[in-house]
Amino acid sequence: MAKGNKGFGSSLMEGLDEDIDPAQAAPAESIMASRSQSLARIAAGKVVTDRTEWVDPARCRPWRLHNRDLDHLTEDSCRDLIDAFLSAKKQRIPAIVRRLKDDPDHDFEIIAGVRRWWTVQWLRNHHHPEFEYLVTIQAVSDEEAFRVSDIENRSRKDISDWERAHEYARALEEFYGSNQSEMAEHLKISRSWLSRLLDVARLPSEIVAAFADTHDITVRIARDIKPLTSDPRALALMVAAAGAIAAERADLGLVISGPEVAKRLIRATVEPVKGGPAEVAVKGKGGKVILRYTHSARSGFTFKVPPRTGAPVAEVLKAIEAALAKG
Repeated sequence: MAKGNKGFGSSLMEGLDEDIDPAQAAPAESIMASRSQSLARIAAGKVVTDRTEWVDPARCRPWRLHNRDLDHLTEDSCRDLIDAFLSAKKQRIPAIVRRLKDDPDHDFEIIAGVRRWWTVQWLRNHHHPEFEYLVTIQAVSDEEAFRVSDIENRSRKDISDWERAHEYARALEEFYGSNQSEMAEHLKISRSWLSRLLDVARLPSEIVAAFADTHDITVRIARDIKPLTSDPRALALMVAAAGAIAAERADLGLVISGPEVAKRLIRATVEPVKGGPAEVAVKGKGGKVILRYTHSARSGFTFKVPPRTGAPVAEVLKAIEAALAKG
């Protein structure tokens, strides 16, 4: 618009200090010619007509295929954006949305910018009601929306391989008929990279359960684990190891990193199973495991009492007495 006003003003100012040239087009003719040229450029797709507006974040909702895990959006994970918005006193980079028609509670669907949307809402709920959500409104199909979201977020390091893998897996089925070659061609990425990324989303749920946070599962981890899942014996050993890791986390509060989980799962497939007494788990009245123990003739009893079980000391001692009586 500023450019159009400048052209309009120039047309009116031209020739004020010179003699009028009869051959020169009149201002009105120049304006109409300029307007015709602008419309022609828009029709040819050479001018972007998307609108950028400040809107109420409450009137926006994430697109069903957006690539963010909403439960991972917290004050800590969005701290950088919160501080940046407060410093600038506004959101500087607009999100990408499209207009909704049949939702009385929302006006826009967020294609890219869910993290910015969450941050603006958080600020409005924490003493900054003046913040609004800056959006660029586009008219795109679902497949175009996926590609727009992918291009906007592909280089972002705050999106995990897990989030991106599941976004790609959904898009592969919905937009590309499970054809990885077609999808790779549309996204301008290599087929090998797409395959490695999809392996993250294709890990068995029993293996995924070993990880304290799914965002710890990277392409590199999936590259090492996924081939082993095609071997029934190796898969069974990894599932058993995954169960043990999950039990340690639940009973003992032991949380280990993603790479260490992967090492333990892989190690379970290559190391011989060491003989030894089986561990017995004793559950309390509340249904939680309150005691684990092993017993052998050589080493006697080994007791483990998980933390935070909520069981009274008397109940735990009674369980130990019962174990000793059996031995």
